[in-house]
Amino acid sequence: MAANENPQDERTEPAGHPAAREFRMADLAEEAGITVRTLRFYRERKLIPPPRREGRIAWYNEHHLARLRTIGALLERGHTLGGIAELLSAFDTGREVGELLGLENPLVPPWSEETPVRLTPEELADHFSEDITPENLSTSLDIGYLAVDGDEFVHISRRLLDASTELVHQGIPLAAVLEAGRQVRAHADALAGVFTDLIRTHLLSDVLSRIAACEDVGPQEADHIGETIERLRPLSKGVVEAELSMAMDRRVRAELAQWRREEEREEK
Repeated sequence: MAANENPQDERTEPAGHPAAREFRMADLAEEAGITVRTLRFYRERKLIPPPRREGRIAWYNEHHLARLRTIGALLERGHTLGGIAELLSAFDTGREVGELLGLENPLVPPWSEETPVRLTPEELADHFSEDITPENLSTSLDIGYLAVDGDEFVHISRRLLDASTELVHQGIPLAAVLEAGRQVRAHADALAGVFTDLIRTHLLSDVLSRIAACEDVGPQEADHIGETIERLRPLSKGVVEAELSMAMDRRVRAELAQWRREEEREEK
């Protein structure tokens, strides 16, 4: 038997490096709790990525194992293999988490205080049950609610995830929640533009002009940006919350008045 045909189910890196688990087909199937025949079927359906080849030997890794466990969990939740294939395709084309969270610009501190949430695909399915469809997943990735990090999703905001979950549990379809989220995002971008114009024009015009001109910005200027954001964050949130609350009051009163007028017309 050749050296590269050792039947061990795991391979390890040299001492001093983290162990990189790799499996032969039979060992991967056993680890995932499925048959080799099922594993071959999943591979033929392209539900898992191709293995790494070393001569005639195919080596699978932890990513393949995580994908198989996801397939099994989604099957248990009632998803079909066709639907799972479409979900995994959307998963594989999702934006990476660094792009979603804007990690490429460390100079400007984040304005928001949202907490991202890591979710396995099966945990995401638990949140939204049968509403986890390829269309809804693609919409979530497109809006920017979700990004992909390895074998997991990252939802951009714990508060948005909780609100979306509760709205769906109250009976609103996830597709409608996502469409509302898209509209809210557009209005929020417009509001952000209003506040950004105020800040750029009246508070940070000098330092932002230097940044736009690719000039070096020292620690004092960076601190000035951070301090300005810290001062204005609660003010902007207060303005938006106050205006939204009053707008909801006006809209509810108008809806009730309209409902009463319709009731009166029906009584005549």
